[in-house]
Amino acid sequence: MDRAVSRACIRALVLFGLSCPVWAGESIMVAGIPLDFILFALTLLGVALFHNYTLYVGLTGLATITLYKLVFTGFKYGDGLAGLGLHFQHEWVVLANLFCLLMGFALLSRHFEKSHVPVILPKYLPDDWKGGFVMLVMVFVLSSFLDNIAAALIGGAMAHQLFKGKVHVGYLAAIVAASNAGGSGSVVGDTTTTMMWIDGVSPVSVFHAYVAAVVALCITAYFGSKQQHAYSPIIKNANIHTRVDKPRIGIVLLILVFAIVTNIVVNVEFSAISDYFPFIGVAVWVAILLSVPVRRPDWEVLPETFKGSVFLLSLVTCASMMPVEQLPPASALAALGLGFVSAVFDNIPLTALALKQGGYDWGMLAYAVGFGGSMIWFGSSAGVALSNMYPEAKSVGNWLRHGWHVALAYVVGFAVLFFTLGWQPHAPHKAVEGVQVESAVPAAAEAIQ
Repeated sequence: MDRAVSRACIRALVLFGLSCPVWAGESIMVAGIPLDFILFALTLLGVALFHNYTLYVGLTGLATITLYKLVFTGFKYGDGLAGLGLHFQHEWVVLANLFCLLMGFALLSRHFEKSHVPVILPKYLPDDWKGGFVMLVMVFVLSSFLDNIAAALIGGAMAHQLFKGKVHVGYLAAIVAASNAGGSGSVVGDTTTTMMWIDGVSPVSVFHAYVAAVVALCITAYFGSKQQHAYSPIIKNANIHTRVDKPRIGIVLLILVFAIVTNIVVNVEFSAISDYFPFIGVAVWVAILLSVPVRRPDWEVLPETFKGSVFLLSLVTCASMMPVEQLPPASALAALGLGFVSAVFDNIPLTALALKQGGYDWGMLAYAVGFGGSMIWFGSSAGVALSNMYPEAKSVGNWLRHGWHVALAYVVGFAVLFFTLGWQPHAPHKAVEGVQVESAVPAAAEAIQ
C-alpha cells in the first residue's frame, strides 16, 4: 500500500511538472529577500533543529525548492523539466565526484584507524596539560590528510583512552576546532575544501588558510588543554606491544596519491573534459579496489555513510539552484560573516553558494567556513560526529560556556590572516553572469572598517 501511494505521488508530481504553467523570471521577493534563499534558510534551520532527521529535512528542502523553481522562476539553463534536466547535466560531475569522495574517504579513515597509529601516538605525549595540547596538534596534522570527521573521531578515541572517559566539554570543542583547523588548508582534509578542489580551485589557493588556522589552534588548544587537565589529568597506559599495520598506511597513501595525481593530470592535461566525467572520485575507488587483496575495507560503514552523503548532496544541490547574482559581492567581511553563519548552519551548502558566486579569497573562505563551524557542536560534521561519541556535548549552552575559546580563536585567527596577507580574491574560476567581484585589498579593508 505504501509503495502504491508513493508511486501515485511521484506520478502526480511528474504530471504536475509537465502540465502546470511556468511563470519563469525574477524570484519572488519577501521583505527584499528572494524566496529561493528563504526556502534554503528554512531547510538549514530544519537541519539545525532536527538533528535526528537531517536526511529527511534535506530531501524535503530539495523537493520544495525544486518545485518552486519548476513553477515560478525556472532554472538558469531553462524552464520546467527541461531546465531541471539541463541543470543536472551541468552539475552531475561535481555531485558524483563529491559522492565518490565522501564514500571513499570513509573507508580510508577506517584503514587509518585500524593501522593502530592512533593507539601508539598517545605514548609519546607529555604527562601534564601539554600532553592534551600535543594531542590536539596531532588531530590538526591528521586532519590535513584525513577527512576532518575522521580526525575528530580519532581524537575523541585517543582522549577517551588518555583521560579514562572523563573528557571536558571545552576539550571536546577543542578537538573539533583542531580537526576543522587542520582541514581548512588542505583539499583532502575537509569536505568544503574538497568541494573547492573538485570545482576547479587550485590546492595552492587554499593553503594560506593555515596562517589563520595555526593561530586559532594554539589559542583553543592552550585553553582546552588547561580545562581538561584541571578536570581530569592525562593517564597513559599505551600498549608497548602494539605495532603499526604498515600495509594499511600504504593503502591510505595510495588512495591519496591517486586522488591528488588524478586531479592534477585532469586539470592540467585534460581540463577540456574535466566537466564531463567524475575522474577524481573514480580514481579514489580504483585505488580502493586495487587495495582489497592487501586489506579488506570496512564495507560495513558504507550504509550509514551513504545516508550522510545523500544528505550533504541534497544541500549542495539546493545551493546550486540559488540565484547567486543577487548575493552581496564577495569580500573579507562577507567571508568573516560566513564563518559565524556556519556555526549555526552546515558549512557544506555555504561553500557551494560561495563557489557558485566566485570571486572569494579561497584560503580565507576555507578557514572561515571550516573553523567557524566549530563554535557550536552542530556547526560542522566533525562536531556532530564527535557529539555522537560524547552525548554530553549536545548542549549549545555547555558548548558556548566551556568552549568560549573557539570563538575567540576564530576572530583572532581571521584577523591575523587578514592583516598579514590581506584579502586576495580570485577571479571567478567559472563564469557566473551578473556577479560582482571585489578585486582589491583596500576595498576589503574599507568594508571591515
